Amino acid sequence: MIRNMLVLGSVMAVFAVGAAQARDQIRIVGSSTVFPFSTAVAERFGKTTSFKTPVVESTGSGGGLKLFCAGVGVGYPDITNSSRRIKASEVEMCANNGVAEIVEVKIGYDGIVIANSKKTAQFELSLRDLFLALAKEVPDANGKLIANPYATWKDLNPGLPDTKIEVLGPPPTSGTRDAFVELALEGGCRTFDWIEALRNSDENRYKSICHTIREDGAYVEAGENDNLIVQKLDANPDALGVFGFSFLDQNSDKVQGSKVDGVAPDFDDIADGKYPVSRPLYFYAKKAHVGVIPGMVEFLAAFTSDSAWGEDGYLADKGLIPMPDEEREEWREKAKSLAPLTM
Repeated sequence: MIRNMLVLGSVMAVFAVGAAQARDQIRIVGSSTVFPFSTAVAERFGKTTSFKTPVVESTGSGGGLKLFCAGVGVGYPDITNSSRRIKASEVEMCANNGVAEIVEVKIGYDGIVIANSKKTAQFELSLRDLFLALAKEVPDANGKLIANPYATWKDLNPGLPDTKIEVLGPPPTSGTRDAFVELALEGGCRTFDWIEALRNSDENRYKSICHTIREDGAYVEAGENDNLIVQKLDANPDALGVFGFSFLDQNSDKVQGSKVDGVAPDFDDIADGKYPVSRPLYFYAKKAHVGVIPGMVEFLAAFTSDSAWGEDGYLADKGLIPMPDEEREEWREKAKSLAPLTM
């Protein structure tokens, strides 16, 4: 009780100090994958309401949560987008900096694509192929871990092209990278029975094997700008790139998504859960900023309206995979009631 009163007092003090410099528009940071969806809502919000258009910055999921959790007041973001769920360590960081009540809103689903230029043939990859191509250490013929020896795709799978392994992808601050590692690399890693068995006997070693990307140039950190990766793929037909489905959808004249375990990354197969590399998308809002920064409640209502995130909403046209009706209604109510996050 005393701690809550102290936090509330410090929050009010921060806002009082910043009152002379109070912002009159919402500031949003975070995921490059959620950025196009958040920007679309922000632009429409500015045009159709009396509030100013929110400022949206693409900082990556990890970078956005770091900024978001840094404190309460006009000097800190109001909302952060994330292409993965917030971590317990980030909730703790928020709490330590006075960000006591966080509103979590899942907005829909996305597929992570492994794409290449349409100037060359479409890849057909398995999760095991992706692990063998990009893990720092891989099993040899005797099951012993060795430094990744594979230089070309054909080296690891005779059915794949004899071209250099070069995959352009996001940096460690990106939620897309986190999800790609957990869904694709770990998914392929688990196809080795003895590594799968480590999940129960030695979880730290298991994660070290399955989650560590090689650092010898086969995986190229290409920044948080997914559009830049698309441009680089168009210029280099031998390379592959990792990014969200919406960027594939918007650039289907230039790039194509690889099949993964026989399933192509298309809207219906991601929505049905058939595509193996898919994940939920979120944003997080500070309850302490509601009623202080103009338009917070109204923006949450705009984002969670059927005209935005519904099956026939304008965000689906931009590549967002909508949630089922019942799930959508559940998250809309959480946003409307400003329900605090529970892990």
